Amino acid sequence: MENKNILISGASVAGPALAFWLHQYGFKPTLIERAPGIRPGGYAVDFRGTAMQVLERMSLIDEIKKFETRAGKITIVDENNKKLASMPDGFTSGELEILRGDLANVLYEATRSYTEYIFDDSITKIDQTASGADVTFNRNTPRKFDLVIGADGLHSNVRSLAFGSEADFMHHLGLYLAIFTTPNFMDLKEMAGLYYGVLGKRAGVFSAKHGTAASASFYFASPAFEYNYRDVAAQKQIIRDRFANEKWQIPKMLLYMDKANDFYFDSISQVRMDRWSAGRVALLGDAAFCASPMAGMGTSMAVVGAYILATELKNANGGYARAFAKYETQMRPFVTGAQKLAEGADWFVPTTRIKHWLSLQIWKILPHTPWKNMMIEMPMKIATTVQLEA
Repeated sequence: MENKNILISGASVAGPALAFWLHQYGFKPTLIERAPGIRPGGYAVDFRGTAMQVLERMSLIDEIKKFETRAGKITIVDENNKKLASMPDGFTSGELEILRGDLANVLYEATRSYTEYIFDDSITKIDQTASGADVTFNRNTPRKFDLVIGADGLHSNVRSLAFGSEADFMHHLGLYLAIFTTPNFMDLKEMAGLYYGVLGKRAGVFSAKHGTAASASFYFASPAFEYNYRDVAAQKQIIRDRFANEKWQIPKMLLYMDKANDFYFDSISQVRMDRWSAGRVALLGDAAFCASPMAGMGTSMAVVGAYILATELKNANGGYARAFAKYETQMRPFVTGAQKLAEGADWFVPTTRIKHWLSLQIWKILPHTPWKNMMIEMPMKIATTVQLEA
């Protein structure tokens, strides 16, 4: 076996999932994460199709189900909390749903005994040679690895170091998203959620952690603009400014936002790349092929991609050029389908009065038409694009 010593950047979902399979196949994974520990909270993520098979092979489904937070009926309301329409049950939650932070912790606990985790540090330089990759860190002393995998998200540091400017690969879909945990201040029943929207904006509150907490979200439409994606205080101010003077539960949500320690804010964007590897460096998950939260496929693509990448490295006895090429060939159709699924954000956050009216009418009639099944079946079809080897 060649190239056994592998550095993975990013300890959310894709990185630890890859570490799991690399260890199973005899490789030595090391995982570096910029944050001081596993990040809590975050939005609900779900699994569909082939991803469920991967979880079964990892023997993690039962553990994940302990933290399941499946969304049931989602109701669209007006400023007085009066029902206007509803989305079909199961429309947003796939086959298995869990908060991103809970999932990251499950994967961490499953891999920590055999994976070297380096927290509170990041990669600053990667020098590739004939014998490996010399990696320089922000805090720790330089080390040599055989391969480097960037599983470090939408704003991937590894991608920037090995492939170039983020702007070359980022495609903004016209929306921004903020999400954070609050008390269950609306006394929502388990598996319930509410959305309220005005032109170019939408806010939501969903029951979480079996009704003991809630997940609050803000969406707004905007052309791309520059902001510091590590300055949480400045990001919260963006939300305050955008949603000032709005009605419904928004004033209360903004107060809870100030106290939230798991606040997340980012553009809703896709990463589109012609290739996911450069020499001894490869990308995985959102770093390589983010489809955006609008697709609902990011977590499934992350765990399926991790399985395929590790399996191809095993099949190639560590021969990275062959393994990286086969990994991309197998994953590309899945990624293409998922990214197409996210197109057309106007259905969710309309920016004109006519589109706002049409969107509401569609949601009113959809639960009573055969189309509601298509809205669930289409993502499932894409999620089963990849067939795992026996």
